[in-house]
Amino acid sequence: MTATSAPEAQARPKRRPGDIVFGGLSTASAFSILLILAGVAIFLISEAVPVFGADPAEITGGEGFLSYVWPLVFGTLVASLVAMAVATPVAVGIALFVSHYAPTRVGTAVGFVIDLLAAVPSVVFGMWGFQVFAPKLVPLFIWLQEHLGFLPFFESASRTGRTLFTASLVLAVMILPIITAVSREVFLQTPTLHEEAALALGATKWEMIRTAVLPFGKPGVIGGTMLGLGRALGETMAVAIILSPGVFTWNLIDSGNTTVPAEIALNFPEAAGLRLSELIAAGLVLFGITLAVNLGARAIVNRRAEFSGAN
Repeated sequence: MTATSAPEAQARPKRRPGDIVFGGLSTASAFSILLILAGVAIFLISEAVPVFGADPAEITGGEGFLSYVWPLVFGTLVASLVAMAVATPVAVGIALFVSHYAPTRVGTAVGFVIDLLAAVPSVVFGMWGFQVFAPKLVPLFIWLQEHLGFLPFFESASRTGRTLFTASLVLAVMILPIITAVSREVFLQTPTLHEEAALALGATKWEMIRTAVLPFGKPGVIGGTMLGLGRALGETMAVAIILSPGVFTWNLIDSGNTTVPAEIALNFPEAAGLRLSELIAAGLVLFGITLAVNLGARAIVNRRAEFSGAN
């Protein structure tokens, strides 16, 4: 036992100083993320504590913090989910076009243009949505009111276009580059043997994509979608510019509703005392939602990866 272990120990390569330094820096970077996350959580909790012990009449709205924050959470979730539902199919379609249908030059150009959307500031998207996009949606809102007005989501139509639905569509454009980029890279990583095997068995190109590319790329698409959802949950300026804050309503095409980030951005500069704690507490709720979304996404991706085409 001793005789065999000595040669093994001698044959084991020594770690170079550069490897040790790089490994230490990588480990420190990983732990620093955890420390920063913990620091943010501690700050939010400590600053939000006064709200939970305050008299409900002193909270904005006069009915307690829960009544104040849940319409904001509703607006945030609805805007983000509608944006994700609109952007995901379009992003996956663009990614498939770039990776499997378009010629190389055309695909590169289209991918470059989509990636450029990620460089546009959110203020520009907000001004575009407010000045250009919102007025053009008014006829659609009127049509929805006339034909689907029996639903609570389309009871009345705004004549300005500054609605939660408009904000959702602008958010969809904003998260499109993230989902497209991740999906495109995942689809390009599909093993060539899988694609050739499907084609050799007589599958059409779409059947090959459906049976080989999409199963392989499903975990990556889910991950990219969750990244886009996280961007939509935290978007501030575009939503704050488009929406005209009002009372809570289930109607998606009428003025009213806002989101947690927009509420904080619009009121934080002038807030003080308990009002400041309210906004920080709202940020704490958003922090918890975002953390839950990312943890759920990680669990879904890990579970899907076990059954993906990669295996």
